[in-house]
Amino acid sequence: MSDPADARAPRPIRSFVLRAGRMGPGQLRALQALGPRFVLPFQARALDLAATFGRRAPTVLEIGFGMGDATAQVAAAAPGTDFIGIEVHQPGVGALLKRIGEMQLTNLRLVQHDAVEVLERMIPPDSLAGIHVWFPDPWHKKRHHKRRLIQPGFVALLATRLARGGYLHCATDWQPYAEQMLQVLSAEPMLSNAASGFAPKPDWRPLTKFEARGLKLGHGVWDLLFRRA
Repeated sequence: MSDPADARAPRPIRSFVLRAGRMGPGQLRALQALGPRFVLPFQARALDLAATFGRRAPTVLEIGFGMGDATAQVAAAAPGTDFIGIEVHQPGVGALLKRIGEMQLTNLRLVQHDAVEVLERMIPPDSLAGIHVWFPDPWHKKRHHKRRLIQPGFVALLATRLARGGYLHCATDWQPYAEQMLQVLSAEPMLSNAASGFAPKPDWRPLTKFEARGLKLGHGVWDLLFRRA
């Protein structure tokens, strides 16, 4: 029987909850063939971004890219920018690697690890041109709100990784979460709102399959665009 004190010990903050997922044969092949080149192993030291991509270019980080369709589209449309995508679910990593191969993308790297630890250990301060957090889990039930990704401490960490003038772009289709995001982001002293309240959807953010399905059902979508002062 475990010590009752163990149950009271604080658990480390995580940016995700692992869910089971099945890998298709194409995803498995991509993981085996392209993983060694495009998946960065987690390390407890800061990345040399220029060495990682073999050049000096603006770098944008995406947290929770899902199956990676939007990520691949953004990277393909901006060949002069380097992208790092973080996702813990292996089917999503395999799916995006498949897209990387099909689209012959060279400006995209992936990390399969918890975003909090990646930001703390691997991403140098003041280094990112932008951060994307698109459609994170809204954790609808009130008792689960503490699991939401956009919280004051996490936003403060994100802000320290942005270069001056760098942007943080969030999007959600859940209005109560959008309102919380706006409140939390507005309270972070290192960030300033680039819009008056919610922002129009930027042209460069692709419409995801999930988002398109929601719009057909009459769901709203809220974008937030903040910049580091």
